Amino acid sequence: MNKALSLVVVLTALPTAVTVAALMGVAGGELLIPTIVLLFGTDIKVAGSLSLAVSLPTMLVAFARYSRDGSFTVLRCHARLGIALSIAGTVLGGLPLGVHPEAILVPGLALLLLLSSIKVWRHATTE
Repeated sequence: MNKALSLVVVLTALPTAVTVAALMGVAGGELLIPTIVLLFGTDIKVAGSLSLAVSLPTMLVAFARYSRDGSFTVLRCHARLGIALSIAGTVLGGLPLGVHPEAILVPGLALLLLLSSIKVWRHATTE
């Protein structure tokens, strides 16, 4: 693929992934990580870190807005459980990275994206 075509693909794929993620109401890792891995051929760990760095401003703005309007008051009673589950999920989710090859992890991530999209779609159509 020539450089001009590569640039066009990158300049359209990444903003599209970010826009779709925003419309789905997610931070974007579900779309950004596969996009970065497939377009740039980067390691999945690097793609995950880059996705987090790109999504961080969105998460911080959302956190600030929800904090101002009192949306987090309902979460206070479950904060410890949420923190514990978040830490456990992070640890358990990171364990396969050193054990399983990317050939297993990338399709698994694609399956997670598909399942997440179906869940969000069903939730949006029931409301």
